[in-house]
Amino acid sequence: MSSSLIDLNNKSILVTGAAGFIGSNLVKRLLGDLQGATIVGIDNMNDYYDVSLKEYRLQQLSDLSLQTSDIAWSFIRGSIADRPLINALFAEHHFDIVVNLAAQAGVRYSIDNPDAYIQSNIIGFYNILEACRHSMSDVRSKKEDVNAQPSALSPQTYTGVQHLVYASSSSVYGGNKKVPFSTDDRVDNPVSLYAATKKSNELFAHCYSKLYDIPSTGLRFFTVYGPAGRPDMAYFGFTNKLVKGDTIQIYNYGNCRRDFTYVDDIVEGIVRVMQKAPARKTGDDGLPVPPYAVYNIGGGQPENLLDFVTILQEELVRAKVLPSDFNFEEHKQLVAMQPGDVPVTYADSSALEKDFGFVPRITLREGLRKFAEWYKSYYSS
Repeated sequence: MSSSLIDLNNKSILVTGAAGFIGSNLVKRLLGDLQGATIVGIDNMNDYYDVSLKEYRLQQLSDLSLQTSDIAWSFIRGSIADRPLINALFAEHHFDIVVNLAAQAGVRYSIDNPDAYIQSNIIGFYNILEACRHSMSDVRSKKEDVNAQPSALSPQTYTGVQHLVYASSSSVYGGNKKVPFSTDDRVDNPVSLYAATKKSNELFAHCYSKLYDIPSTGLRFFTVYGPAGRPDMAYFGFTNKLVKGDTIQIYNYGNCRRDFTYVDDIVEGIVRVMQKAPARKTGDDGLPVPPYAVYNIGGGQPENLLDFVTILQEELVRAKVLPSDFNFEEHKQLVAMQPGDVPVTYADSSALEKDFGFVPRITLREGLRKFAEWYKSYYSS
């Protein structure tokens, strides 16, 4: 992939979904790594899951920002579906890099709450694309107006959004039975509204890249886990049930294999992608060749679900979340596959490795150990 290299230092960066699991960890990484940057986060703080967990993540970012005096960090409590708000943020901060992680997540939730997905995942993403588009238009209009007074939009200091990175999802693969899942596979048959909105994001981004020369990269995430993660994810739900003494159900009698990716590995991949935007080129038609790319970002090493749950309970015992004499056999039930589910799903991330040198490093046991230790600390305090 030909690309344009971007130094993230001294840049203005927007991270949407900044109070979310991946978003907050990305901001944490940027606060720790960059110099002279302006980082703006936005999140609507909805109650899809416990808002106090989002507040906890924000407090961590606030505490960290106090230790990084050369980085300006600010957080906006608002929705990307609010177009005047998004336009105002772009006008004030002249973002160089935009990372759109804000989205209504969850497959089952979309059945009863479709409006939330249309507002955030469709209208919200459209607003981000439009703001990126007009950041280019502002620059062009300044260049064309020879009488324009110098300002923050001067082409000498601002060239519009240099790279839009956005979250897609492995859900776009739907019922695809070919594994590993490749970005070369057709993904035209989503099986949930959530998946349909994520595929729509990829199509919207391609269109805007083609028409307005906006470098954009979509990332299809595969089962992200870790400390302070989403409570609706299976590993978190399993933990809550085991703590209560309930029984957990393990489908396909434990023979499912999934691609689990630790959040620090995901963030490493995002940061590398942020720094290499697809190159802008002009085609034979005089229009831009879309500076557009989509990658899988996953562990690339499918794990047996029964092994995953076994390691999880071992680490919960080690962290003293569960008692040392906990009898796991009494709290697990091996059941048949759910209708419509597939036994194996995992990512072909070879393109990401080839173009960015990205290979996940965190082992399953190491990642689940960090989650168990966080769980003990968070719920015991």
